[in-house]
Amino acid sequence: MTTSPERQPAPAPILACTVSRDVQTFDLLIEDMEALLGEAWGDLGFEDALTFLGQPDAASLEFIALAIDSEDEDEGTLPLLGQIITRATERGIKVVLIAEDVTPASLHKLLRGGADEFAPYPLPEGELEAAVMRLRARAEAARTAAMALPAAEAVTLKGGGDGVLIAAQGLCGGCGTTTFAVNLAWELANVRKTGAPRVCLIDLGLQFGTIATYLDLPRRDAVFELLSDIPAMDGDSFGQALVNYDDKLSVLTAPPELLPLDMLSPEDVKALLDTAREHFDFVVVDLPKTIAHWTETVLTEAQVYFALVELDMRSAQNALRLKRALQSEDLPFEKLRFAMNRAPKFTDLQGKTRAKRMAEGLGIEIGLQLPDGGKQVQMAGDHGLPLAKQAAKNPLRKEIAKLAAELYAIGQSDAEAA
Repeated sequence: MTTSPERQPAPAPILACTVSRDVQTFDLLIEDMEALLGEAWGDLGFEDALTFLGQPDAASLEFIALAIDSEDEDEGTLPLLGQIITRATERGIKVVLIAEDVTPASLHKLLRGGADEFAPYPLPEGELEAAVMRLRARAEAARTAAMALPAAEAVTLKGGGDGVLIAAQGLCGGCGTTTFAVNLAWELANVRKTGAPRVCLIDLGLQFGTIATYLDLPRRDAVFELLSDIPAMDGDSFGQALVNYDDKLSVLTAPPELLPLDMLSPEDVKALLDTAREHFDFVVVDLPKTIAHWTETVLTEAQVYFALVELDMRSAQNALRLKRALQSEDLPFEKLRFAMNRAPKFTDLQGKTRAKRMAEGLGIEIGLQLPDGGKQVQMAGDHGLPLAKQAAKNPLRKEIAKLAAELYAIGQSDAEAA
């Protein structure tokens, strides 16, 4: 009779990681991490960290300790550090910045980029633990505040409509698609002081959709329940999954948990969009950068499909790849309305020439030029406010408000003609 081997206990999850050029340079940090976490931490180099933070295994991380010194201030490394902080922030992972002999300018740039705590190296006794305790206290306070919020009321819907469907998709990371979608929906909802249209904003970024963050809204389990059983959806269940923002905008946020994009079929997405259009005058959809098997459905159903680009090579290459893919499948590429975010200023003649050459080279028309909104855009997102509330005179806000007025006027003309 053979005896089955004793089952080995599962390894403890990694709760934190040091990220540095060489962790042995920061021996005091190693001691503090061991004292605080035992063996529940790991070590990554800069390039490895950027890759790891994009993988599912990073979900268990509570924080990263980004340790740098003067050798990490060169032009090639600082942008990489900024990318690491950005990616960690997008995953909800806190960042403790530990620096030795680093200039104030570099520290300021990294802290502005999203680092949550700062500690000098050599670390004062107990400083790392104190920083982590502060992070945990803030997270607990945020959870307590969220639990104290009254339950979001279901949105009361009126049927019988045939709303205009507007989609927005970024062709590169960080090109401002969600900022554009959120603010366009808000401007449409406020395009008139009285008799404003009913507007629904839908976040189809099932994995990393951030509309809830941009408007400081709760992510509700009702969204997951709705998406899990679209065939059973009706107006009531759709309304239960929506959240009201300032009694003017109805929002279907991304679900609380990460979901695979193929959870929805093209038929599911069409049913969802048809239901939204039935109850709202305008439906604005924020799409993930990934081309899903239901992207064609959104493209076909949308009256306006914005493709956001920037004046750089990655946007040009991705736009060309998308053009080839759509045309090879005989899909309506001409429906795409290209919008350039952070477009060259009026006086930037060289930038305008580059933009013109980019459009000519791709065989497209960039019909919408969105100015750079600067720091106020990031501040509005961090505060959970549309630009109209945070910085009404911001040039980006003014351009989006102008676009919303044009879309509303076109919608009114079409309704009168019908």
